[in-house]
Amino acid sequence: MSVGTAPLNWRQRLARWWAEFSLQTKLLAAATLVVSLVMAGICFFALNGIQADVRMSDTRFARDLGLLLSANVTPLVAEGNDRELAAVAERFWKSSRSLRYIFFADPDGVIYLGIPISGSSGSSELLLSRRLELPADLARRPQNPLIRQHLSPDGQVTDVFVPLVAGDRYLGVLALGINPNEAALASAALSREVTVAVFISIWVLVILGAVFNALTITQPVKELLRGVRSIASGDFEARIALPVGGELGELLEGFNDMASQLEAYNEANIEELTAAQVKQQSLIATMADGALLLDAEGRVVLVNPTARRLFRWEGRKLEGALVGDELPEVLALELQTPLETLLSGERDSSDVRCSFGEPPRTLRIVLQSVRDVSGESLKGIAVTVQDLTREVELNAAQSRFISNVSHELRTPLFNIKSYVETLHDLGDQLSEEDRKEFLAIANAETDRLTRLVNDVLDLSRLESDRTWSMEPVELRPAMEQTLRNYRLNAQDKGVELSLEVDEQLPRVRGNWDLLLQVFDNLVGNGLKFTASGGRLMLRAYPWPDTCPIDPSTEASGDSPTCALTAPLPRLRVEIADTGSGISREDQQRIFERFYRVENAVHTEVGTGLGLSIVRGILEKHGTQVRMASELGVGTTFWFDLPLEQADDSELQLEAERASRSPELI
Repeated sequence: MSVGTAPLNWRQRLARWWAEFSLQTKLLAAATLVVSLVMAGICFFALNGIQADVRMSDTRFARDLGLLLSANVTPLVAEGNDRELAAVAERFWKSSRSLRYIFFADPDGVIYLGIPISGSSGSSELLLSRRLELPADLARRPQNPLIRQHLSPDGQVTDVFVPLVAGDRYLGVLALGINPNEAALASAALSREVTVAVFISIWVLVILGAVFNALTITQPVKELLRGVRSIASGDFEARIALPVGGELGELLEGFNDMASQLEAYNEANIEELTAAQVKQQSLIATMADGALLLDAEGRVVLVNPTARRLFRWEGRKLEGALVGDELPEVLALELQTPLETLLSGERDSSDVRCSFGEPPRTLRIVLQSVRDVSGESLKGIAVTVQDLTREVELNAAQSRFISNVSHELRTPLFNIKSYVETLHDLGDQLSEEDRKEFLAIANAETDRLTRLVNDVLDLSRLESDRTWSMEPVELRPAMEQTLRNYRLNAQDKGVELSLEVDEQLPRVRGNWDLLLQVFDNLVGNGLKFTASGGRLMLRAYPWPDTCPIDPSTEASGDSPTCALTAPLPRLRVEIADTGSGISREDQQRIFERFYRVENAVHTEVGTGLGLSIVRGILEKHGTQVRMASELGVGTTFWFDLPLEQADDSELQLEAERASRSPELI
C-alpha cells in the first residue's frame, strides 16, 4: 500500500510559487510595488485635499445661504404668517438648484412647514408631525448655525440648522438641505480617474519593462548562467546560441570560446591521466612484491596480483572491504596494532614480519602513511608485502651448509693431522703396513676435502656470467667413462651397472666436461642410495615427441603445448636406480642448494650441492632435469638434450627459457 503525499495548503503553494522567481524578478516586483504605492499615496492625499476644500466650500455656501434665508423669514415667523412664509420659502427653493429641502420647526423641534413636504389643505397642510433632535445650545448661537453632512439615496447632502431668534425670543429652527457642488464632484471624479490611470500606467510600464528586460537581457543572462552551471558540472560541450549583439553578444561569444578551450584541455588532460593511470597500474601489477592501497578508514582501494597470490585472494572483489576482515586470522592479529597506530596518526610507518600458512610462509609487511601536501591530513596507507620465504629458507640452508662444510672440513683435517703427526712422531716404530694404512687414510681424507672444494667452485662457476662453449658431443663415450669410474665402487657395494644405448646414437650439442660432471653426480648419487643387490641403469634414446614441453603448462597441470614455433629434435637421457627412493617432501626440495636427503635418512654424507650443480649445468644446455621416485622402489632422473642440428641462437633461447622456468619435480 503506497502512501501519497499530503496536499499543499495555500501558504505552501504561495511559497513554492514565489520561490520559482529569480532574485532579479523579486526585486523588480518589490520596486514596482513601492513606486505604485507612493504614487497612489500622493494621488490619495491630493484627492483628500481637494475633497476637503470642496466640503469646506459647501459648508460656507450652506452657512451663508441659511443665514440669508433666516434673515428674510424671521419676521414672518415672528408674526405667525405661515402663508407668506411658505410662499417665500417656495420662491427661495425654486430660485436655487442647490437646495434639496427647506424645513421650519418650532422651539420644541416639531416640523410645521417643509418644502417639498407639505400638508393636505388650508393652513394645516404645512404642519408636519416630525421632530428634529437638535443640540440644546443651538438657540444661543443665531450667527453660528449647525452644519453637518449625511449620505442619502440620491447622494450626499449638507444639512444646515439655523436658529430663528427675534430679539430675545427663540422662534424655532430653519433647516436647509443643500446638494454638493457639481464642479467639486466632477473634480473629485477626475482626481480618482487620474489616480487609477497613473497606477495602471505605472504597472503597464513595469510589465513592458519586464518583457523588454526578459527579451533583451534576462534570457541571455539565464542562458549564460545555465552554461556556467553545465561547465561547473563537467559538461564542457555546453554552448550558447542566441542572436544577441552588443556587449552581451561578445560575452556569449567569449563564453563559447572558453568552453571550447576547456573541452580541448579536458580531453588532453583525460588522455594524460588515463595514460598515467595505465602506467601506474601496469607498474603496480608487475611489481615483484605485493602492494595494497588502503583509504583513511583501512578499506582496500587497490591490490596488485602479487598480493592476491600471497594472500590467496584470486578472483575476489576486495575494493571497499576492511583489510582486517580479508586477511588470514594470524596476519590480522599481527597487523591490528600497527594499522591502528597509523590510522590514528601516532606513527607514519611500521614494519612487521610474520609467518602463516602451511607450509609456513614468511612475509615482511611494510606500512607507510600517505598524507596530503601539507602533511596534516591522512589520505590512506600504502602496504608493501615481501615474500621472504625463499630468503629464510636460503639462510637456513646456508647455515646448514656452513655447519656441514665446517664439519666436513674439520673431520678430514683432524684425521689428516692426526695420522700425519703419528707418522712424523712414531714413523720408526710403525710397521710398513701401518704406515701405508695411515697414508691411505690421509689420502682419502684429502680427496674428500678436494671434492667439497670442487663442488663449491663448480656451483660458483655455474652462477657466474661465464660463457660456455657448445659443440657436437658423442654422449655414449661420456656415459661409458662414467660407468668405468664407478665400476669398482659398484662391485664393492654389490650394485649392478648397466648401459642401454644404441651404437649409432646421434650427437648432441653441449659441453663435454659439464655433461661428464652431470653423469658423475647423478650416477654417484644413485649409487650412494642403492643397497647391495640393486641395479643402476643409464639410457639414452631419441625422444619421439620433438615438441619441447612448456614448463609453465606442465607445472600448472594443463595439457602440454609447444613452447616454440619450430621445435628442436632432442635426445632423452635417463639415470635410474632401484635404491631407497625419495619421499614426496624431499622431492619438493631435492634440487635446492645445500639440501641433503641424508639429513633425514641418516645414510651417506655429502655437501648437498650435487643435484644443484646438475640443475645449473642442464639449464646452461637449455633443458631441465626431472625425476620420478617412490620410497622402496627407486628413483629415475631424466633430461632432454638438443641434437647437433640446433644452432647457437636456438640453444640460447632454450637456456633462457629453462633458467626462468620453475623447478619441476
